[in-house]
Amino acid sequence: MRDVFMAAAAHHKAGRLAAAEQGYRQVLSADPRQPDALHMLGVLAYQNGNSETAAALIGQAIGLHGNSAAYHSNLGLALKDLGRLEAAADAFRRAIALNPRSPEPHNNLGIIHTAQARWDEAVACSETALALAPDFADAICNIGHVRRQQGRLEAAIAQYRQAIAHQSDFAEAHTSLAHALLQDGKFAEGWAEYEWRWKTGTMRPGRRSFTQPQWRGEPGEGRVLLAHAEQGLGDTLQFCRFATQAAARGFQVILEVQKPLVRLLTGLDRVASVVGRGEGLPDFALHAPLLSLPLALGLSPDALPGPVPYLSPDPALAAAWRTRLATGMGLKVGLAWAGSHTVANAAIDRRRSIAPERLAPVLQIPGIDFISLQKDGPRMPDAFRLIDPMAAVQDFADTAALIANLDLVISVDTAVAHLAGALGKPVWMLNRFDSCWRWPASSPTPSRASPWYPVLRIFPQPAPGDWETPLAEIANDLAKSSSEKSCS
Repeated sequence: MRDVFMAAAAHHKAGRLAAAEQGYRQVLSADPRQPDALHMLGVLAYQNGNSETAAALIGQAIGLHGNSAAYHSNLGLALKDLGRLEAAADAFRRAIALNPRSPEPHNNLGIIHTAQARWDEAVACSETALALAPDFADAICNIGHVRRQQGRLEAAIAQYRQAIAHQSDFAEAHTSLAHALLQDGKFAEGWAEYEWRWKTGTMRPGRRSFTQPQWRGEPGEGRVLLAHAEQGLGDTLQFCRFATQAAARGFQVILEVQKPLVRLLTGLDRVASVVGRGEGLPDFALHAPLLSLPLALGLSPDALPGPVPYLSPDPALAAAWRTRLATGMGLKVGLAWAGSHTVANAAIDRRRSIAPERLAPVLQIPGIDFISLQKDGPRMPDAFRLIDPMAAVQDFADTAALIANLDLVISVDTAVAHLAGALGKPVWMLNRFDSCWRWPASSPTPSRASPWYPVLRIFPQPAPGDWETPLAEIANDLAKSSSEKSCS
């Protein structure tokens, strides 16, 4: 069976993953306790995006042969992707103990500490990796991530440039550089660097393959342009405005979006038609991923926010929701406390979402009708007074019609905040300390408004994990607003 294993490993190295899997399984059919085959089958599962299976298989291999640094290191990678950070850290520490001269587990432990906002430890781990391998671009890049999380954008940009200098085709470093540049308002270089996202492990599997070329900014001349959603619902809501600008360049724009957005975006100005992802597409001459439109349009910070609102609810739906939400005379405030929780964004979601019970200082303010805008995620405790109409919400057209009847939306950094901003509805956003690139590191105005949505006010964490401070500020301002309305 050794020859079969070696042949499978050769297939694996050459990228022939199906043949590799067949070989590993053949080895295991003869000897189910062969640790190398279990380990490599786990590595294959990890590469195919199945981290749960990967962790189980590699764990079995470790149970049979626990002194392999590679086994523990690869187990750590799978656990990291599953969001099991402490277990991943333990796996990397075990790999380091078994092979302290290997730079990868040192840096991977640093990546875990970065996700945990343990920044001094993260930098120390990556610096240890660099002492072992001075050209290790991943370690240089991770120090950049730490600096960016700390709000030190210039230092982060310098680290990302250094990583690229060592590895010119390092897509993750280019994409991280793009994020830092865009957050710092350096749009010209930032949008160009952002095209590297398609070569990252996260984005590469979802890249669309069209025979038609991507639009790079040339005149429309009446041609049909397919503008297509590429990331999350919030991204689509934020960037769909640029489909209108593309139409102003002379294109007939077809907009392809996630199905929950079709009904809402059908009314987007100057867009010829909106289709749901997975439906048949009409003929088109050029295509553009939505987040590539700013590059093609030559978008500068001065061009933001553009016309707002750029989305509007269906009047009949809004009227129906007005009847449904008929309550008292107090303020009507919508709440969203959690983002979309998937394996891919688990680490970010832990930092941007709030446990609903922590909203108590806000929910205890008298004279306000609080309305849930949370479709999924953790349930609000029954002890809090909250109107929850979300079972009747079918898609974002309903959510928009609901929001149209509110006085204010309070949300974490998720699609609801983008929707409220696009509708021109006042929105207060609770923002994590390590802010997304969409929100500037330094506020453009004393009121901490957003350059993307003039109606959006940002309430940031002053330190990682500190929701109490911004919630107290929101509670204070909301109590004043409620008092003013009751007196008017």
